[in-house]
Amino acid sequence: MSVSAPLTVRVPLAIRRRPGRKTIVMPEGQPEAATTDTRGDPALVKALARAYRWQRMLDEGRYASISEMAPAEKVDRGYLGTVLRLTLLAPDIVETILDGRQPVELGLPRLMEPLPVAWTEQRQRMGLRSA
Repeated sequence: MSVSAPLTVRVPLAIRRRPGRKTIVMPEGQPEAATTDTRGDPALVKALARAYRWQRMLDEGRYASISEMAPAEKVDRGYLGTVLRLTLLAPDIVETILDGRQPVELGLPRLMEPLPVAWTEQRQRMGLRSA
Protein backbone atom coordinates (compact mmCIF):
# COMPACT_ATOMS: atom_id res chain seq x y z
CA MET A 1 0.00 0.00 0.00
CA SER A 2 1.16 3.44 -0.78
CA VAL A 3 0.60 6.38 1.53
CA SER A 4 -0.57 9.49 -0.25
CA ALA A 5 0.91 12.83 0.65
CA PRO A 6 -1.43 15.60 1.75
CA LEU A 7 -2.57 17.91 -1.01
CA THR A 8 -2.65 21.66 -0.39
CA VAL A 9 -4.88 23.87 -2.49
CA ARG A 10 -4.42 27.62 -2.41
CA VAL A 11 -7.23 29.90 -3.54
CA PRO A 12 -6.34 33.57 -3.91
CA LEU A 13 -9.20 35.49 -2.35
CA ALA A 14 -9.79 38.07 0.32
CA ILE A 15 -12.58 38.16 2.86
CA ARG A 16 -13.85 41.62 3.69
CA ARG A 17 -16.00 42.18 6.74
CA ARG A 18 -18.97 44.44 6.27
CA PRO A 19 -21.68 45.19 8.79
CA GLY A 20 -23.79 42.08 9.11
CA ARG A 21 -22.02 39.96 6.50
CA LYS A 22 -18.74 38.82 5.00
CA THR A 23 -17.91 39.34 1.35
CA ILE A 24 -15.47 37.31 -0.71
CA VAL A 25 -13.47 39.43 -3.13
CA MET A 26 -11.98 37.62 -6.11
CA PRO A 27 -8.50 38.62 -7.26
CA GLU A 28 -8.26 40.88 -10.30
CA GLY A 29 -8.15 39.11 -13.62
CA GLN A 30 -10.19 36.15 -12.38
CA PRO A 31 -13.62 35.38 -13.81
CA GLU A 32 -16.47 36.69 -11.68
CA ALA A 33 -18.18 34.09 -9.58
CA ALA A 34 -21.94 34.00 -9.38
CA THR A 35 -23.02 36.37 -6.65
CA THR A 36 -25.86 35.74 -4.29
CA ASP A 37 -27.71 38.56 -2.64
CA THR A 38 -28.42 38.43 1.03
CA ARG A 39 -31.96 37.42 1.72
CA GLY A 40 -33.34 40.24 3.79
CA ASP A 41 -32.45 43.81 4.64
CA PRO A 42 -30.32 43.43 7.78
CA ALA A 43 -31.93 46.43 9.51
CA LEU A 44 -35.46 45.13 8.91
CA VAL A 45 -34.57 41.58 9.93
CA LYS A 46 -32.86 42.82 13.10
CA ALA A 47 -35.90 44.94 14.03
CA LEU A 48 -38.24 41.98 13.53
CA ALA A 49 -35.97 39.71 15.56
CA ARG A 50 -35.87 42.22 18.39
CA ALA A 51 -39.63 42.67 18.32
CA TYR A 52 -40.35 38.96 18.60
CA ARG A 53 -37.64 38.47 21.23
CA TRP A 54 -39.01 41.28 23.38
CA GLN A 55 -42.58 40.02 22.94
CA ARG A 56 -41.50 36.53 24.02
CA MET A 57 -39.84 38.00 27.12
CA LEU A 58 -43.08 39.78 28.03
CA ASP A 59 -45.15 36.66 27.36
CA GLU A 60 -42.86 34.54 29.55
CA GLY A 61 -43.20 37.05 32.39
CA ARG A 62 -39.53 38.01 32.53
CA TYR A 63 -40.70 41.63 32.62
CA ALA A 64 -44.04 42.96 33.77
CA SER A 65 -44.11 45.88 31.31
CA ILE A 66 -42.13 47.69 28.66
CA SER A 67 -41.32 50.35 31.26
CA GLU A 68 -39.48 47.66 33.23
CA MET A 69 -37.92 46.05 30.16
CA ALA A 70 -36.52 49.21 28.52
CA PRO A 71 -33.83 50.01 31.10
CA ALA A 72 -32.86 46.33 31.34
CA GLU A 73 -32.44 46.17 27.55
CA LYS A 74 -30.73 49.59 27.50
CA VAL A 75 -33.18 51.10 25.02
CA ASP A 76 -35.62 53.97 25.15
CA ARG A 77 -39.14 52.98 26.24
CA GLY A 78 -40.69 54.67 23.18
CA TYR A 79 -38.38 52.83 20.79
CA LEU A 80 -39.13 49.52 22.49
CA GLY A 81 -42.87 50.13 22.15
CA THR A 82 -42.50 51.08 18.49
CA VAL A 83 -40.46 47.97 17.70
CA LEU A 84 -42.92 45.75 19.57
CA ARG A 85 -45.66 46.87 17.16
CA LEU A 86 -43.86 44.91 14.45
CA THR A 87 -45.21 41.72 16.04
CA LEU A 88 -48.63 42.84 14.77
CA LEU A 89 -47.59 42.66 11.12
CA ALA A 90 -49.39 40.21 8.88
CA PRO A 91 -47.44 36.91 8.70
CA ASP A 92 -47.01 37.17 4.94
CA ILE A 93 -45.49 40.66 5.33
CA VAL A 94 -42.98 39.29 7.84
CA GLU A 95 -42.13 36.45 5.44
CA THR A 96 -41.73 38.91 2.56
CA ILE A 97 -39.29 41.01 4.60
CA LEU A 98 -37.28 37.99 5.77
CA ASP A 99 -37.02 36.76 2.17
CA GLY A 100 -35.91 40.22 0.99
CA ARG A 101 -38.88 40.58 -1.39
CA GLN A 102 -40.24 43.82 0.09
CA PRO A 103 -40.52 46.92 -2.13
CA VAL A 104 -37.36 49.05 -2.22
CA GLU A 105 -39.16 51.97 -0.57
CA LEU A 106 -40.06 49.81 2.44
CA GLY A 107 -37.14 50.60 4.70
CA LEU A 108 -36.91 50.65 8.47
CA PRO A 109 -38.20 54.23 8.90
CA ARG A 110 -41.36 53.42 6.94
CA LEU A 111 -41.84 50.14 8.77
CA MET A 112 -41.62 51.93 12.12
CA GLU A 113 -44.50 54.27 11.27
CA PRO A 114 -47.83 53.55 12.99
CA LEU A 115 -49.49 50.54 11.37
CA PRO A 116 -53.13 49.83 10.67
CA VAL A 117 -54.52 46.90 12.63
CA ALA A 118 -56.14 45.19 9.63
CA TRP A 119 -53.69 43.08 7.65
CA THR A 120 -55.25 44.03 4.31
CA GLU A 121 -54.68 47.71 5.10
CA GLN A 122 -51.09 46.94 6.13
CA ARG A 123 -50.46 45.29 2.76
CA GLN A 124 -51.96 48.23 0.88
CA ARG A 125 -49.93 50.79 2.80
CA MET A 126 -46.71 48.88 2.22
CA GLY A 127 -47.39 48.31 -1.47
CA LEU A 128 -47.77 44.54 -1.20
CA ARG A 129 -50.31 42.29 -2.84
CA SER A 130 -52.88 40.51 -0.74
CA ALA A 131 -52.01 37.03 0.40
